[in-house]
Amino acid sequence: MDEKVIKSPDTARETRVPPGQRLTESWPVLHHGPVPSIDISKYKFTITGMVKKEREFTFEELSSLPLVKVFSDIHCVTHWTKLDNLWEGIGTSTLRESVDILPGADFIIVKSTGGFTTNLTSEDFFQEDVLLAIKHNGSLLGREHGYPVRLVVPRLYFWKSAKWVTGIEFVGEDKPGFWESAGYHNRGDPWMEERYW
Repeated sequence: MDEKVIKSPDTARETRVPPGQRLTESWPVLHHGPVPSIDISKYKFTITGMVKKEREFTFEELSSLPLVKVFSDIHCVTHWTKLDNLWEGIGTSTLRESVDILPGADFIIVKSTGGFTTNLTSEDFFQEDVLLAIKHNGSLLGREHGYPVRLVVPRLYFWKSAKWVTGIEFVGEDKPGFWESAGYHNRGDPWMEERYW
């Protein structure tokens, strides 16, 4: 594999399938509500909250930032695992370098089309293998998989990898997102089977 590809640490495990999971070759489509139709010419990505200066990017501006490739597995809370995924997009460390984050901003609220959100600690959000993906296995994301931008957090269950992302907000206190408020675990570590509260 290209040495420039970041390998998610879980891909180096002797056993790559977490407890309670089963392998799939396909990529199942799961979401709440209809697949949104997003006009890429009107797309905006915002960085807000506890930063010195809030920022807004068009899709062209966002995708012109330095890109990374990440090799990872996918673990869905509904018990399927898909191995060997190659993502391309903007590493969250690049986002961190584009703004001055204020002290105490220990959590990130990820915002998506339709008002959906998910919450992450800054520690989980800024792991080396976390990115805003625009491609999967060499092709642009399909609409049903989060086009134009999907967060990918390889070490957590896949609902944390929010589809149709429109921005992130830095906050000082944790706030459960859409699925977390509906009973899903607040963190979602697949190796600990943190599925539901």
